[in-house]
Amino acid sequence: MSTRLLVIDDEESICEILKYNLEKKGYHVDMAFSAEEALEMDLTPYDLFIVDIMMERLSGFDFAKRLRNSSATEETPIIFCSALNGEDDTVMGLNIGADDYITKPFKISEMTARVNAVLRRTQIARRAREAAAATIAGDSALEPQIAYQGLRIDPNDKICSLDGEKIALTKTELEILAFFLTHRNRIYSREEIIRHVWADDVVVTNRTIDTNITRLRKKIGRYGNNIETRLGFGYGFKEKD
Repeated sequence: MSTRLLVIDDEESICEILKYNLEKKGYHVDMAFSAEEALEMDLTPYDLFIVDIMMERLSGFDFAKRLRNSSATEETPIIFCSALNGEDDTVMGLNIGADDYITKPFKISEMTARVNAVLRRTQIARRAREAAAATIAGDSALEPQIAYQGLRIDPNDKICSLDGEKIALTKTELEILAFFLTHRNRIYSREEIIRHVWADDVVVTNRTIDTNITRLRKKIGRYGNNIETRLGFGYGFKEKD
């Protein structure tokens, strides 16, 4: 889908010149010959507005204020294109929320470059916001609890409970138990347990695994018997009636 621009200027010749030259660059360009006419249009599909300031009745400044006060267009970029070339005019336009300000008469090459630059900045900013929103959404997504009968792990709060009472487990014990509860009824070698629970750069001995599992059995009460040892093979959590 091509990028859509709306040119708003009471000089039809200016609108026509911009439409012709910007469409040569691949943009889809519509025209409005007053701010009032533009406000009667559906403005949500547009990616950028090019707005004259000195128009009858509603000025470009007033039009821009309305855009910025609407949630549908508050982030759509605006380029003011005006014969007003005073510093105060430029400052006012930028303070209202314009993304650029170009004075008449202008060169088509300059206008095209300004349009390209504003759209590029807008797209980069939009992608950054979307990436940040996706990260926040991912971070805020709650993991489901892990449970077997009265034994429960909340992976979000890093808490283990037995029949509703919290159990004080170390980080390693909690991760071993979580691994066992999500991979029940299978015996895992010590090497497999190490690979799933410890970081790659941590050196772990068989004795470390045995010690952690011995402590874990004692802490989880009656469910300690569900952790089975298979001599010569390893450990696993077995479901029992």
